[in-house]
Amino acid sequence: MIKKLLQRVFNPGKKTEKKLHAALRGNGKRISAKAHGINRKLLSSAALKTTEGLQNAGFEAYIVGGAVRDLLLKRRPKDFDVATNATPEQVNRVFRRSRIIGRRFRLVHVMFGDETIEVSTFRGSHLAESDHAKTADSGRILRDNVFGNQEEDAVRRDFTANALYYDPATEELIDFHHGVADIESGVLRMIGDPATRYREDPVRMLRAIRLSAKLGLKLDRATEAPIPKMADLLKDVPESRLFDEMLKLFLSGHALESARELRKHGLHHGMLPLLDVVLEQPAGERFVNLALKNTDDRVLSDKPVSPSFLFATLLWHEVLAAWKKYQAAGERPIPALHMAMTEVTEVQAEKLAIHKRYSSTMREIWGLQPRFEQRAGKRPYGLIEHPRFRAAYDFLLLRCESGEAPAELGQWWTDFAAADGEARAAMLLPDNEPKKRRRRRRSKSDAGSAAEPSA
Repeated sequence: MIKKLLQRVFNPGKKTEKKLHAALRGNGKRISAKAHGINRKLLSSAALKTTEGLQNAGFEAYIVGGAVRDLLLKRRPKDFDVATNATPEQVNRVFRRSRIIGRRFRLVHVMFGDETIEVSTFRGSHLAESDHAKTADSGRILRDNVFGNQEEDAVRRDFTANALYYDPATEELIDFHHGVADIESGVLRMIGDPATRYREDPVRMLRAIRLSAKLGLKLDRATEAPIPKMADLLKDVPESRLFDEMLKLFLSGHALESARELRKHGLHHGMLPLLDVVLEQPAGERFVNLALKNTDDRVLSDKPVSPSFLFATLLWHEVLAAWKKYQAAGERPIPALHMAMTEVTEVQAEKLAIHKRYSSTMREIWGLQPRFEQRAGKRPYGLIEHPRFRAAYDFLLLRCESGEAPAELGQWWTDFAAADGEARAAMLLPDNEPKKRRRRRRSKSDAGSAAEPSA
């Protein structure tokens, strides 16, 4: 009898373990598989292996955040995150193929083949006195490596729809802030006081717009109200974070709606020079709307999308305005274009840290546009062989569709690209440009006689 009692205490069975885990879940509402209806077939095998590995090592582990939200909306998540009570170092020891990343808050990336699972340790309050937490005078969180329990972690998450924890072992869903009810009601609601949460991290305002557009969830009135008044807080956000969030927003598959919502909530003025003027010019707005619709169609069709192309379209009318300015000042067209490209990218760099690999391709796309006007001689053949021809050609078609360039120009290049050798040659326009005179090289004898002194 005593032996059996000791075994129960020191070697609890699976049922007892489940009860112990349940006791650790605090005040969260536990929802059964039958009630929440999550389809396990939509779960990532890598996410399952991650939670199983951590639980087998004696830790708590849950699929959390956007993946759970998408599963409840009957969508297949693109990314899976896991939350655990294990520290980053402990997670790193459990998985051979893993690495610790991050400064503001340390995370672990666990790799399974081509898939990466992001594992975070339950967060505690950033207001606790600790060397691992730091807040600016404005309230913005600068460093946030304070660990806590699951209930504290749920409080620290941004929206109720993202504060959901799914345990694949028990198939239970843990809901601390009525996130399931909000999802069912089609509402996106901030946890806690929205103004305070926006001061902690102003990027949450952009996330609110993006998720509302992407998920079709209406912003809760209290969540929405402070945004226009607090838009200036985004000026203090590091450029790299702002760029990453803007990239997510414009590659969400709902970029067009997101851009409109940014303007509606006053998040474009000052913060995003690429939207300041563009969205308020009739010609520019049509061009941008076409570009964003094109991007949305490709994303929703699971086709690849180039961030370079996207940002080139968003900034094109800024380049056009600067180009005209430099030509009006007396610069020749091509040098003027390069000066305009430099000016626009430098101004933009002050707000968005566009990666160099993107900005260099943007400049190539812009720089090739004048060459589409050249349809005589060998020049069209040289352009069509250029590595960036396809991107620049697609860019030209957007210009034609928006009315900025003649439709006939786009059609000519479409036909020229599809034609064979003889048909291409027949399409070429007469070459009326003056030939460049080659400078005759001076022979050595000429140079020698020129050097001789006169008698």
